[in-house]
Amino acid sequence: MGLMVSISGIRGIVGESLTPLALTTYTQAFATWLFEQRQSNAVNLRGSVPTVVIGRDTRPTGKIISEYVQGVLIQSGCNVINLGIATTPTVELAVIAEQADGGIIISASHNPLEWNALKLLNHLGEFLTPAQSKSMLAIVETEEFHSATWNEFGMAVPRDDYDDFHIKKVLSLPELDIEKIKRRNYKVLVDAVNGAGALIIPKLCRALGIAEVIEISCKPTGIFPRNPEPIEENLTQTQGLTAHYGADIGIVVDPDVDRVCFICEDGSLFGEEYTLVACADFWLTKKKGDVVNNLSSSRALRDIAQKHGVGFHTAKVGEANVIEVMKSVNAVIGGEGNGGVILPDVHYGRDALVGIALFLSAFAEWQEQNPTRKLTDFKKNFPAYFIAKHKLKLDTATNLDEALAELAHRYSHERVSTIDGVKIDFAESWVHLRKSNTEPIVRIYAEAQSKADAEVLAKRFADELLQCVV
Repeated sequence: MGLMVSISGIRGIVGESLTPLALTTYTQAFATWLFEQRQSNAVNLRGSVPTVVIGRDTRPTGKIISEYVQGVLIQSGCNVINLGIATTPTVELAVIAEQADGGIIISASHNPLEWNALKLLNHLGEFLTPAQSKSMLAIVETEEFHSATWNEFGMAVPRDDYDDFHIKKVLSLPELDIEKIKRRNYKVLVDAVNGAGALIIPKLCRALGIAEVIEISCKPTGIFPRNPEPIEENLTQTQGLTAHYGADIGIVVDPDVDRVCFICEDGSLFGEEYTLVACADFWLTKKKGDVVNNLSSSRALRDIAQKHGVGFHTAKVGEANVIEVMKSVNAVIGGEGNGGVILPDVHYGRDALVGIALFLSAFAEWQEQNPTRKLTDFKKNFPAYFIAKHKLKLDTATNLDEALAELAHRYSHERVSTIDGVKIDFAESWVHLRKSNTEPIVRIYAEAQSKADAEVLAKRFADELLQCVV
């Protein structure tokens, strides 16, 4: 399994593809790129040398990799602000607050424990744009790295106050009515999969006025008790515990806390696809403007946009791609169907804390008019679609691009998009096939008006893709 390099970061299995050499190479290239940004006047920030904010999730390999990366940055002449264990959105906010040149998040997000990654941020606290990533990777190719002399080394400063900063930033949104949440006297179960959200998510819930917080896997050990991706197949136990404890809501985040999904009081999933949908429906009652999701996300957001009379746009999969479209249309909210919510009023980044605050506000506001009804009833307010999410491993020698092109040709009589793999829109359903940016797989997402139809559609196109590569 080789190193995976994309706008989502530099990911690999520690000790196999993510080696000391890889860590050194990409960190040096990033530091060099930061120096070049200053020299080209692309940024105008404090200090005479670049400052980099770094943070990590709780994986066992995170601390040693963080220290290693910090050392490389210092020897490259950069100053470092080290947050220690921190969520991805917390690091993004810290880059902005510190007026830093960039950031590095050491986290492989939802990937299994043996993986880790370097997720690179620019001076806006956002993932590198495709153009920025291209220029940084060109430095990797040339290996012409900036290196400081012995008396030009940078310095590192630890910080441990950004969790509180992040929570206060979210709570400062004037559109939130925390008193409404407090009045509901909610009991909430939190499953942080022992990741970077283990401390900050329960703390946020209490700050939002939650009466009782039941903590499941909320120790920052980094030993994931299950597959850490917050999707249906991995959440059976958490769903059962939500119902068992009589919680009004279950909250599940991934290890780096840029995704969130909710569980209803009866243990059924509210659905990660509906995190953004519910948040957008609430936010659009407070602030009008366009909305954006990615090609693999539910049509439900399109329906919500139509309900509020605002524009709806789609982007290639990947946070940086969604943000690029959001900025181009001045969207007021956006994100991805994996539970990632982006609210420009806080920052341009997927942020589970933002998602939790908006979702709880939306539910509490609705319950003011429907005091005896539950989260399962709240979900019925939204358009009913069902998504099937399949993964397909193909031989590395497979010419996937040719296979996808063949599928696009076969269905050219339908609405077909090829900007990111192949998406085929039918009248009452759609299917999207694309190479993952974060795993060595092909993702096949299908949406229809019943779960059975979505599963049939996903299976059908998995079989057709296999036929095309034979």
